[in-house]
Amino acid sequence: MDLIIREAEEMDLESIISIFKQPEMDNGEVISLEKAKDIFKKTKKYPFFKVYVAVLENKVVGTFELLIMDNLAHQGVPSGIIEDVAVSEDYQGKGIGKEMMRFAMKVCKDFGCYKVTLSSNLKRENAHKQSTGT
Repeated sequence: MDLIIREAEEMDLESIISIFKQPEMDNGEVISLEKAKDIFKKTKKYPFFKVYVAVLENKVVGTFELLIMDNLAHQGVPSGIIEDVAVSEDYQGKGIGKEMMRFAMKVCKDFGCYKVTLSSNLKRENAHKQSTGT
């Protein structure tokens, strides 16, 4: 599998929104493209908040967001938070989510994070089964 994981660009937002239309995300409800563009621009002002996409055969098939934040505790060592992980329904179960998580953890390690946290909605039972192998 020739999966490419890269930082998202504004042109990727339609594909990202389409991935978020899955019933497991927000009951299939998503924000408008215009609102997504506004939020995307706003996040560019954060010190380290990145939206990533997984691309297979020139198609965006997955996405996640990564925030690396400074901490007052732990001697100021940063930590990472992974959020909004999703894989297109047609590509689920193929290891794309695992590859995205490996990528995110490597970014956090390279950034010197002492930990990384994955935030996940409790109702996303299928995603949890995939990630834990149960």
